[in-house]
Amino acid sequence: MRGRGGKLKNIRDRTRALHPPRPETPEPLFPPIFISTAFSYVEEAGSIKSYRGKPIKYGREEHPNNLVLEYIIASLEEAEDAVVTNSGMAAVTAALMAVLRPGDEVVIPYEAYGATHRALDALAAKMGLRIKRVWPSAEAIAEAVSRRTRLVFTEVMTNPTLKVVDVKGLGEVVEGSMLIVDNTFTTPILVKPLRLGASAVVHSLTKYVAGHNDVLGGAVAGPAELVGDVWEWRRILGTSLQPLDAYLTTRGVKTLHVRFEAMSRNALVLAEFLAEHPLVEEVHYPGLSTDPYHGIARRLFLRDLYGGVVSFSLRGGGEAAKRFLRALRLVFPGPSLGGTESLAMLPAESSAKYIPEEVRERLGIKPSLVRLSVGLEDVDDLIEDVDAALKKAHA
Repeated sequence: MRGRGGKLKNIRDRTRALHPPRPETPEPLFPPIFISTAFSYVEEAGSIKSYRGKPIKYGREEHPNNLVLEYIIASLEEAEDAVVTNSGMAAVTAALMAVLRPGDEVVIPYEAYGATHRALDALAAKMGLRIKRVWPSAEAIAEAVSRRTRLVFTEVMTNPTLKVVDVKGLGEVVEGSMLIVDNTFTTPILVKPLRLGASAVVHSLTKYVAGHNDVLGGAVAGPAELVGDVWEWRRILGTSLQPLDAYLTTRGVKTLHVRFEAMSRNALVLAEFLAEHPLVEEVHYPGLSTDPYHGIARRLFLRDLYGGVVSFSLRGGGEAAKRFLRALRLVFPGPSLGGTESLAMLPAESSAKYIPEEVRERLGIKPSLVRLSVGLEDVDDLIEDVDAALKKAHA
């Protein structure tokens, strides 16, 4: 046994309960959970430091569970460094704060995560930013970039209609501007944006990386200097990922490749079923050979996989879509995606509400659009559940 409490023989019970001796432990195969707000620290010169040179002394700044996960994320994205946060939006916000200055111009597609748009609008009101919203394509983004543009922010695969933005070479096109790519829907299994000229990559770890619908988390990966600036904002904002969540995400990422492949296979089968269903008006899934973004995805993606999200519009409009959600028995009606259990939601009622109605229509985000995150259930069970719900929605 070791520790200060073990050396103090004459302490009283109340004190002994707070300062027990700590057992000597063998090196574990998997990093344990370090649930401690503080770590031993006397002076910086004598303290244990993280790989980025920061003293490990206070959990809001650095703690061992985050450091393990950050190493994994940086390795997967082929980045010099990464920081993890307590939600995807905390990662996006810290990245925006690190990059933007008063008066900057930002180019972002209309079809990006709604909270990202709201964060930019809030910053624009305080910092005098100019926000240019464009069609989600590499061509539209490149055309909108000007000499004033400080930042281009885009997703590889848009939410919710799964348009694929050809980010290959986009970094060269927007040379002189920062390019931040949200890789949540595609993960580093399909796309490594830093290889393609991105300045940084952001993730909602909540989705595929953690992958079990039980953790909120985010990450920013990129060059050490930029990530260091993001680290400072994470420290200021107090948005460090907590030890248990970092532990669960580290456990989850171990099976990312096998989960992502299985979900993608299920999603393709389900998309093919929906494409032939008489009660379905339109299906969005780049894995379908008939999808307008199939060709871009084939050229861009590193593997012949297309993710676990399928979006489709029902015949009968928005009311039919609501009846469909209520009729589901296996698929859970709720937000989020990328987890082991299948989830379904109506984007026009939630994440895409911020988009003006006429733009939503042009993007294909109809009231009848359903976004289905396909999980690891048997695909035949999923098909039976979706088919029964479609029939009940039109009964």
